[in-house]
Amino acid sequence: MSSKPRPDHTAAPAGSPPAEVVTVGETMVVLCPPPGEPLEHAEQVAVSVGGAESNVAGYLARLDHRATWVSRVGDDPFGRAVVRHVADAGVRVDLVGVDPAAPTGLYLKDPGPTATAVHYYRAGSAASRMDPGALADPRLAGARVLHLSGITPALSASCRALVEHAVTDRPLPGALVSFDVNHRARLWPAERAAPVLRDLADRSDLVFVGQDEAYALWGTADAAAVRRLLPGPRTVVVKDGAVCATALCRDAAPVVVPAPRVSVVEPVGAGDAFAAGYLAGLLRDLDPTRRLRLGHLVAAQALGSPGDNAPLPPWSWFQRLLDGPWSPPDLTVVRAEG
Repeated sequence: MSSKPRPDHTAAPAGSPPAEVVTVGETMVVLCPPPGEPLEHAEQVAVSVGGAESNVAGYLARLDHRATWVSRVGDDPFGRAVVRHVADAGVRVDLVGVDPAAPTGLYLKDPGPTATAVHYYRAGSAASRMDPGALADPRLAGARVLHLSGITPALSASCRALVEHAVTDRPLPGALVSFDVNHRARLWPAERAAPVLRDLADRSDLVFVGQDEAYALWGTADAAAVRRLLPGPRTVVVKDGAVCATALCRDAAPVVVPAPRVSVVEPVGAGDAFAAGYLAGLLRDLDPTRRLRLGHLVAAQALGSPGDNAPLPPWSWFQRLLDGPWSPPDLTVVRAEG
């Protein structure tokens, strides 16, 4: 299955150092009606871009880490918009293929009074045609982290083979394999997804999972039960929404950090932001407590923003909260801009 190379302007400069983090997955164009207007009555929609793995890469880039996003897009205006958007966030996109025979994926947001419904149009998309060869490029060598999610294996058999190859064959020698469970019920039901996601997670080095999704998939009642279900990873991070996050490291006591208080504008993308913050803490060799704090702080910025990708304050703002008392902070009062 062939794909066009990216145009030269997306290539990394000659002699560039290797990416610290490589993320792999589909990113789509997002259509959303004006606030408070149901999609079925909307006469106009806002066009943006969203995808879990490129969200992680974008947040890491804004935290001054070198990130490469690997994917495929269609040879269409939406595909060009996606690549431009991700590149504008500071992420390397020279390993994004352009598929002339398949479209770029699309999803629609339908905000409601209590939740945002999502409608996917991604069956047969360019990204769904990815396969294990996506990780064969020698330019990926030297990465410290390979980040994947449970969305990708739901897209197609070849995408599932790609993720299985990543966690089993370790095509990027020396890279820690990070896996966000990220179950999407609209892509595959829990009874089909549960055994696949458990197996992929257990073969990874670092796992992110929400307490609610772990319960829906595996019936686990708490973080300790998730850890017993997944004995393989070095670290399992269980996120319990607005309550706390728990890191369960092999041969170490669990670390629990309460979540800060945040005014929620839009919850979509907060999990990706948390993963990026935690990974940034790992890359900076922060201790487990500060890694969780940084995850919370980056997620808080996403929760307070209407889009999938939020602007971030300077590192000095994060540093003050990472090193100061954690009671936890009230970010509805202490704004990031300050």
